[in-house]
Amino acid sequence: MLTLSAGQWKQIVAQVQVEWPNEACGLLAGLAGRVLAVYPGTNVLHSPVEYKMDPREQVRAFLDMEARGWELLAIYHSHPAGPGEPSPTDIARAYYPDAFYAIVSLTDRSHPELRAFRIVERQVTEVPVHIENEAP
Repeated sequence: MLTLSAGQWKQIVAQVQVEWPNEACGLLAGLAGRVLAVYPGTNVLHSPVEYKMDPREQVRAFLDMEARGWELLAIYHSHPAGPGEPSPTDIARAYYPDAFYAIVSLTDRSHPELRAFRIVERQVTEVPVHIENEAP
């Protein structure tokens, strides 16, 4: 399971809305499936159909994760006009089998949808996502 706070989800939604109509991307770090940090990335392809996170941002994020003792939990990106499931390109480029692949669908921009998947050797398995409610 992948667990995010409501604030982390809002941060991701804000990023993907700003990047629309292009795909947005980033990394989620934490422990035992609980996200402790969101690392928004720059999609250097500036494309509505594919993404590639700025390599310098990736290195900075990985160094920060290592310094904090966290692990890469998920790689996230948006599908500006498509469903929240991995595309053939997403499956072919799933280079981190230990990480989840989280996809934000903006098919309905007023109600973004988050789904997560494990992709290992082109086999796709959906994993539960839990977004915690904010305290009253």
